[in-house]
Amino acid sequence: MEQQTLLRAGQAAWRVTLDDIRKRFPGSAAASLRPIKVRGDHDLNPEFGPPPDTVREAAVLVPLVDRKEGLTVIFTQRTAHLSAHAGQISFPGGRREAYDASPEDTALRETEEEIGLSRERIEILGWLDTYVTRTGFRVTPVVGLVRPPFEVAPDPTEVEEVFEVPLTVILDPSNPQRHSREFMGRERYFYAFPYEQRYIWGATAGMLVNLRDVLREAL
Repeated sequence: MEQQTLLRAGQAAWRVTLDDIRKRFPGSAAASLRPIKVRGDHDLNPEFGPPPDTVREAAVLVPLVDRKEGLTVIFTQRTAHLSAHAGQISFPGGRREAYDASPEDTALRETEEEIGLSRERIEILGWLDTYVTRTGFRVTPVVGLVRPPFEVAPDPTEVEEVFEVPLTVILDPSNPQRHSREFMGRERYFYAFPYEQRYIWGATAGMLVNLRDVLREAL
């Protein structure tokens, strides 16, 4: 109980407003003017970078919800039976298809397919840095503002649950944590954002580090 009280007190000091976010993300048209870096699993583990010729294009939506009590971030928890990343927490998104006009189109399409959130409720604000995964995906994180009210209808074959995390948790100075585990005979390091009984890690946590860095510049 004491830890939860301290966390909430810390969160209040790192609250950003919608105006702050708009200053950091001036719209999708202006996003192309901001220098885009390449981040990824290799930031903490240079030896685990994927070979360049295996990279496939993908996009995710980083959905920020404008709630009266404060901004939140939407996440999905993948179903336990999936062959890849089963049970992990992620943003809605996936591989870019030939018929997708842009990364934004990929992110919005995948969001509609995975959680049933209509693109009509989403305003594209801009992009985070490109994120390259160890599994060979080059992901464009598309930041979008979701206006309530809205409904979600998770695809039961992919998504176990849709939930929201206060943005203050992402901005809290105690986050992210840095963890490690053995992988292919070597120690692999990764970021993690714990929240209640959940554990956000991997590529999703790496993108949250990028989001945190961008938004904390507005504080």
